[in-house]
Amino acid sequence: MAVTDEAIEKIKAMIVSGELSPGDRLPPEKELAERLGLSRSSMREAVKALEVIRVLDVRRGDGTYVTSLEPHLLLEAIGFVVDLHDDDSLLELFAVRRMLESQATGLAATHGREDEIAALTQGIDDLDAEVSIDDLVAHDLRFHREIVRMAGNGYLSSLIDGLSSQTIRARIWRGLTEQGAVERTLSEHRAIADAIARHDPALATSLATAHIAGVERWLRQAAEA
Repeated sequence: MAVTDEAIEKIKAMIVSGELSPGDRLPPEKELAERLGLSRSSMREAVKALEVIRVLDVRRGDGTYVTSLEPHLLLEAIGFVVDLHDDDSLLELFAVRRMLESQATGLAATHGREDEIAALTQGIDDLDAEVSIDDLVAHDLRFHREIVRMAGNGYLSSLIDGLSSQTIRARIWRGLTEQGAVERTLSEHRAIADAIARHDPALATSLATAHIAGVERWLRQAAEA
């Protein structure tokens, strides 16, 4: 079990056992992490994930509370997760994105200008492993959008942008729940940017294919689990 998944399960167990009730405030992050034998970083990501699915309510400057756990909130959250894990159409979207975007990345390696490539690389250099999930997803969208624009085909750019916008929630959920997702994403982005900088379309195409296929593989495994 991934560390973040373990943290999620331990917090959920506190709620199920009655140790935490609807409306209760969670202990401070440091105290809760020590009590459950978890790192503060994994605890932080677990809280974020449980906030997304409406189990916890993070109130900035006040603390983190268990929600009312009312059925309509939880059903909405369950719908969100089911949409990610069980909808075959989402896997089909990723498959189409993989086919189109990998070719666009090869074109970017052929047609990309030096200033565009420098900006692409700088966008990666500006981040580190401590980046928040929200900032990582924003970077991910920007990174792929800039590559597709370098391909120099406006119709292709619009088509891929439409596909990409429908996969945002899956990318957020992967970042929240898969161990090492942040570091792996940045490493793969850097490899793709390097291939584009070398003007090597074959390598850039292969790396982009593997990068997007990795998300497909995670999504399929999540559905099976």
